[in-house]
Amino acid sequence: MLLAITDLHVSYGAVHALQGVSLSVNAGEIVTLIGSNGAGKSTLLRCVSGLVPAAAGEIVFDKTVRLNRLAAHTIVREGISHVPEGRQIFANLSVRENLLLGAYRHHDREEIRETMERAFTLFPVLRERQQQSASTLSGGEQQMLAIGRALMARPQLLLLDEPSLGLAPLVVQKIFAIIQEINAQGTTILLVEQNAHMALRVAQRGYVLQAGCVVLEGAGTDLLKSPEVRAAYLGE
Repeated sequence: MLLAITDLHVSYGAVHALQGVSLSVNAGEIVTLIGSNGAGKSTLLRCVSGLVPAAAGEIVFDKTVRLNRLAAHTIVREGISHVPEGRQIFANLSVRENLLLGAYRHHDREEIRETMERAFTLFPVLRERQQQSASTLSGGEQQMLAIGRALMARPQLLLLDEPSLGLAPLVVQKIFAIIQEINAQGTTILLVEQNAHMALRVAQRGYVLQAGCVVLEGAGTDLLKSPEVRAAYLGE
């Protein structure tokens, strides 16, 4: 088991955003979290990556590393990268400079070159536009840059928060194909996604969050067939 979350609680003032969430991610999996806005999905990713503190519970990475009290930059060093909702690229920097910032913890130039080449192979448009300002990219290209920047840290676990948000359907299909390719190359993925149909199609397992609690879990194919999921999240 690569990531184990047990009885996790997170509060924002009086708002109890996560209420005893437990879940696991095995090495090599894509695991998805689905649920309505405000269910706690993004909060969970932010807690794993050290951006918000846990009020209670435990997050263990790679069986031995307790993440709860580690700073965000230390968690990156442990092997976890986070692609936040809204991409949050550095718009005033070039595509190449954004990618290099993702590799800040690495000092071997050949290793950085190899990792950047991997990003360019996954996202050929980034190679073509590497000297351009990131602000000139389309929404889909900015999402590719955000994912590429996260991969520059060579993570074992990639946290993806709403990678399809605001993108055209054809671009969404492309992004999900690349997510599957990243996983096939050996990176484990924990995916938060409003597009439940796409997310459950690519995920081995999924969890449904509602009001800060896990209300359903199972194989992605089983959740796709679930009457509750179909009614609530697939519009059927």
